[in-house]
Amino acid sequence: MNMKKIICFALVVAGFVLASCEKDPIGGTVTQDMAGEWDVTIDAMDTSGNVLIPEYYHGQIYTYNTVENIPTRLWVDDMASFWDYKVEVSMDMNAGTFTSDGVQENASYECQVNIEEGKIVKMGTTTPSGVPTDYIEFVVSFSDDDPAFGYKYKVYGFRHTGLASDD
Repeated sequence: MNMKKIICFALVVAGFVLASCEKDPIGGTVTQDMAGEWDVTIDAMDTSGNVLIPEYYHGQIYTYNTVENIPTRLWVDDMASFWDYKVEVSMDMNAGTFTSDGVQENASYECQVNIEEGKIVKMGTTTPSGVPTDYIEFVVSFSDDDPAFGYKYKVYGFRHTGLASDD
């Protein structure tokens, strides 16, 4: 056999060997249905829930699994874009709800945070570009907010699509 035939034969065999290899599927986290990047609007409210300053802030928040990767806990994190908060919350995957179960210590800096009435609705809204996507909503309050105002903040929005027309 000449060298060209040997090389061609080796390449064909290598091709079959590589093509027959199965790769292990990459698994997601148990919270992947509730996890994501969210484009949100924040309204400032009084303690009775009346909106005092509509569209007070626009930005992003993130929800993601805890290190334990269990289906009952989730992080809510604004990555220092609004108040610099990161709070671990309880969640009910089946109901699509989450709450901080009362005041929690902020993981970002010394401040207590309360998240209540959290929910994620699958395909619950339409983005500005017309794409149906998931909806998020919750109310958050902070111990270091000015007590003269007594604000709570309603956070609501949609799962980030990556489309320029939705930014």
